[in-house]
Amino acid sequence: MSNPFGTVSAEAILDATATDAYFERTRTTLEHAGKNPRVVAEVTADQFSTGAFEVFTGIRDVATLFEGRSVDVDALADGRLFDGGPVCRIEGDYLAFAECETSLLGFLSQPSGFATRALEVRRAAPDSQVLSFGARHVHPSIASVVERAALLAGLDGFSHVAAGEILGREASGTMPHALMFCFGEGEQAAAWEAFDEAVPADVPRIALTDTFWDEKSESLLAAETLGERLDGVRLDTTGSRRGDFRHIVREVRWELDARGFEDVKIFCSGGLDADALRELRDVADGFGVGSHITGAPAVDFSLDIVELDGKPVSKRGKLAGVKEVYRTPDGGHHVGLADEEGPNGAEPLLEPLIRDGEVVREGDLEAATERCHADAEAVGFGRPGE
Repeated sequence: MSNPFGTVSAEAILDATATDAYFERTRTTLEHAGKNPRVVAEVTADQFSTGAFEVFTGIRDVATLFEGRSVDVDALADGRLFDGGPVCRIEGDYLAFAECETSLLGFLSQPSGFATRALEVRRAAPDSQVLSFGARHVHPSIASVVERAALLAGLDGFSHVAAGEILGREASGTMPHALMFCFGEGEQAAAWEAFDEAVPADVPRIALTDTFWDEKSESLLAAETLGERLDGVRLDTTGSRRGDFRHIVREVRWELDARGFEDVKIFCSGGLDADALRELRDVADGFGVGSHITGAPAVDFSLDIVELDGKPVSKRGKLAGVKEVYRTPDGGHHVGLADEEGPNGAEPLLEPLIRDGEVVREGDLEAATERCHADAEAVGFGRPGE
């Protein structure tokens, strides 16, 4: 079987059969009627600014989707923060891209949601190590999408091995509870020693210390077992038994320090969100965040025709006319008509991506991350302490 997991193929996306049925019927109808108007269509989530910024990403896949099609595409740069108005604009004969709408919106909506949540946790603990542990909550076919969004937002790493091969990054992670169970209660030291003996030297020695006994007891046992070889302990305490997690972390830190293990770091994981990181960032050294990122709501983008054969149009509830979006000097986001002057000193954000089917803009992940952080600072996204 060529596709044993039943996922939609790259070929179906590129030939635009990965689409909603009504677009195919629209093509049939327009071709029957001999109609194929010149249009401008815009991708938007909100028509006006709301004060809630989100991260824009997924544009690399959009470029691949539209390459070779007779259209012009302008879009925000990868990693930009936006607040209303168009993030992408397409101009061309409608039938040149009609069936692409479904994949276009999917390429943007879910990754932008992942990246926005990842930026929340990054900004919540700017000086801590933060890793993406959420790949287990999504279909394996999009694990690299999750991990790329996490890296774009500035997270320090991720756990998924195959995603790492795609992204050119090595996956992070040490041991699960299953390893501890395989050795059994009372044999925690043997499990940590076996791990230390077996895995490559460049893998951090982070002992999982909440499996059978309380976190303090297992953390002290790990420190005594591995001594200077121990880099840190990980507390993955489940919410049902956590109580005051901050107090648990402080207690573990105290007991380690009292016995001379000041260099042993403490990492926390298990259902953490941005609020939890703000609460723990001064007592823990690092975090693994999973479902907060992968459970992000997809950004509710839609594609709407705003100009038809040179004349402004709109459906009810949407705004007619070709638009531009700007970053104002005070960090604001402004939406205006493209043929009108923007605010004084404002930077227009839509940039050429495709011209007559040719990709005219390249970008890389590092630049997108820098852009994302610069924008977050400029607009005040999730400032530490807020």
